[in-house]
Amino acid sequence: MRLADFILDHMDAILLQWEAFARTQLPAAADMRPLALRDHAQQIMVAVTKDLSTSQSRQEQFEKSTGHAPKLAGTPETAAQMHALLRARSGFDINQMVAEYRALRASVLRLWMDECAPDSHHEDDMIRFNEAIDQAIAESVDFFSMQVDLARNLFLGMLGHDMRSPLQTIQITASYLAALNAGENVSGAASRLIRSGARMQALLDDMVDFNRTRLGLGINMAPTDIDLAQLFADTLDQLRVVHPDRQMDLDVVGDCMGVWDGRRLQQLLGNLVLNAIKYGVQDAPVCVTVTDKGAEVLLEVRNTGTIERSTLDLIFNPLQRGPNHQGTNTDSSLGLGLYIAREIAKAHGGDIDARSDATETVFSVNLPRGK
Repeated sequence: MRLADFILDHMDAILLQWEAFARTQLPAAADMRPLALRDHAQQIMVAVTKDLSTSQSRQEQFEKSTGHAPKLAGTPETAAQMHALLRARSGFDINQMVAEYRALRASVLRLWMDECAPDSHHEDDMIRFNEAIDQAIAESVDFFSMQVDLARNLFLGMLGHDMRSPLQTIQITASYLAALNAGENVSGAASRLIRSGARMQALLDDMVDFNRTRLGLGINMAPTDIDLAQLFADTLDQLRVVHPDRQMDLDVVGDCMGVWDGRRLQQLLGNLVLNAIKYGVQDAPVCVTVTDKGAEVLLEVRNTGTIERSTLDLIFNPLQRGPNHQGTNTDSSLGLGLYIAREIAKAHGGDIDARSDATETVFSVNLPRGK
């Protein structure tokens, strides 16, 4: 008997074995009913039988076995994709979902071989069956990963939103304590709270922006007429309060007026300067230059120190941190600062680059004036 016919004739037995295995996937399956345990198993098997009965070239078989079977635009999700979606929502992990397919593959082939005489097996059926299962696994893994990423990003986005209110309360209270002039101990404690609150705010902003980009929402922009000379001078003043032991110099050359989002460019500069503070030589200044380049303005942040080429090639990737990080446990980083800086530059129609030699590292940002 051909394998496609065998699967259709023995669907109940196959589904019973699928359900029995799915029930062992704890804790997610502990309270699931049989219908939920079987989920889209029957639809997946029907799709497999259709695949086995369809004439395919060797190239088409190869593409399918590597998970690259063509899918027409606008077609609904496959049974394997919907199975992945529901398994993710039911609390299965990705290893448990893939294990279901491994068990399914083994049980179907074992039932077929036990039922049919060895000489009636069609070798090509076994190859085609494995290719179809591999395609279903690829579809499920892809959809499962998308669902997990979406859920994580939505959770982090909501967490970042809900953290803003208590953080603002901490910052306002710390500023009130600092203004009381109630003695050195109180003033010192208030200053530490202010510095920690500013750092938490920067980390929170990076996390929220990272999730916006991952969700495809991009960076929020509100461009207005901006004087970068004044904007960046104010930014460095704020950073000096947080890092009073570090020298930060600003040099402005020419006209630096344009239409930009001032808050975003302060965030961009802050991320670049904080990166220079963490990874540069600790007793050397961080130098910021802003230069009129006609239709663009060039921002450069320089620090003494070297970045290895292998690190430089990946430095704008999210969740990356340099191997020579100098920060303390209280000066933590999510590894998102440079990624967010790049996204802000892109949102302004500009670009960002990094170069490093034996003596210094330079981050360069080209910002079109937007006029």
